[in-house]
Amino acid sequence: MKIAKTDIVFIALALVTGTLCLLLKGPPAVLEALSHAGLLLLGILPQLAAGLLIGGLVTRLVSKERVAGMLGAGSGARGLALATLAGALTPGGPFTSFPLVYALWTAGADAGALIAYIAAWSLLGFNRLIVWELPLMGAEFTWIRLVACLPLPMLAGLLARYISRLRAFELAKAPAE
Repeated sequence: MKIAKTDIVFIALALVTGTLCLLLKGPPAVLEALSHAGLLLLGILPQLAAGLLIGGLVTRLVSKERVAGMLGAGSGARGLALATLAGALTPGGPFTSFPLVYALWTAGADAGALIAYIAAWSLLGFNRLIVWELPLMGAEFTWIRLVACLPLPMLAGLLARYISRLRAFELAKAPAE
């Protein structure tokens, strides 16, 4: 198993902050921090496991050809609209949505569709809209915010596809090393 660069960065940050905590606050503070971290891990573990399971099942339930056709670079505006709808309807936090995004990525979805999904999940989440925003902020505010944010996931997906094409062009032009 290969350790990713981001893992190394987070391990280094944990070691640096742990050392600072030990030096500035002493061993009891480090033990308290480890205890809080352990409780947080236990709290998010079911959500994370469910998200990873959903992601894994999606890769087995839907063929790569179908994912690529529905959400790939050739899917056009329909793929972005489908990703936007799926993102808006996905309940839960990042432990659910990001494993699903990763599974779709490995199954052939393009960056544009996945960015539309993530933008819709974070901006339009109907679950949060109904449970939190509507009761707390009222119908008028909720309606205005929803209408204002509605085109943003599609725009983000289009921009991501444009950037991806530019990036691919730049990579293709670069001399081989």
